[in-house]
Amino acid sequence: MIRTAILRAIAGLPLAWLHRAGAAVGWLVYLASPTYARRLRDNLRISGLARDERQYRHLLRSAIREAGKGALEVLKIWYAPEPALAGLVVCKNWAVAQQARAEGRGLIFLTPHLGCFEISAFYGAQRLPLTVLYRPPKLRWLEPLMLRGRTRGQARLAPATLRGVRTLYKTLLQGEAVGLLPDQAPGAGEGTWAHFFGKPAYTMTLLTRLQRATGAAIVLAFAERLPRGTGYELHLERVDTTGFDEEALNRAIEGLIRRCPAQYLWSYNRYKVPAGAKQPPNAVAQEQAR
Repeated sequence: MIRTAILRAIAGLPLAWLHRAGAAVGWLVYLASPTYARRLRDNLRISGLARDERQYRHLLRSAIREAGKGALEVLKIWYAPEPALAGLVVCKNWAVAQQARAEGRGLIFLTPHLGCFEISAFYGAQRLPLTVLYRPPKLRWLEPLMLRGRTRGQARLAPATLRGVRTLYKTLLQGEAVGLLPDQAPGAGEGTWAHFFGKPAYTMTLLTRLQRATGAAIVLAFAERLPRGTGYELHLERVDTTGFDEEALNRAIEGLIRRCPAQYLWSYNRYKVPAGAKQPPNAVAQEQAR
């Protein structure tokens, strides 16, 4: 298929080239889509991470470039030979995951939309069995490519359905590892309102249900893009599960984002109200006050 051949050819380019081209793509998308640009700016403003207007502008420009890098680098992650890909990532604290597994419980990796979350799963699946929850892409022709790219090493995928959730439960009860995107907006009835950078965001309840039912350990994973396309550094951070809930989940994600705010996907519609879901509490109160 011509389309697939083109994607493979792009994936064969050096990562540094892809990141340079991706930065340009990021600006093209930003300038071509007012909706995308407005959401990116608004979400970045809401975060309050910039001390002043000058820092905000600098962070905005960086976030635009990083979003474009993320769009192109995924081809490298899906198509590059495994040995070559393994050489692009280093993790100095993999012992965090090893210690969690040594406790004899299941392990939940959380990879927010921060840095290169695709290579986080690849790195983990090279070292242990890893089941990752996924949703089919909007472009249906991309699905077989994505499935192939994400099922290398010891990785397997579980669809975001009841059957897939059951697979996650069984996997954790067997003492193995699963992976989730914790800041992905769930569907109506699958989440609750919890604050994310001070604003209510519909947040998945699946994670807390899984953890309470299985006693699994939780580890945050973030693959930071290194300068000049030299690769990635995977950072792992153990999460305290005492009293863990959706508010604690979002605070943990916020803490990770603060370490590298430019590489968060600020254009993601994190604050949307899913069809059929109730409005967030503050929105209801504002409506009643009118």
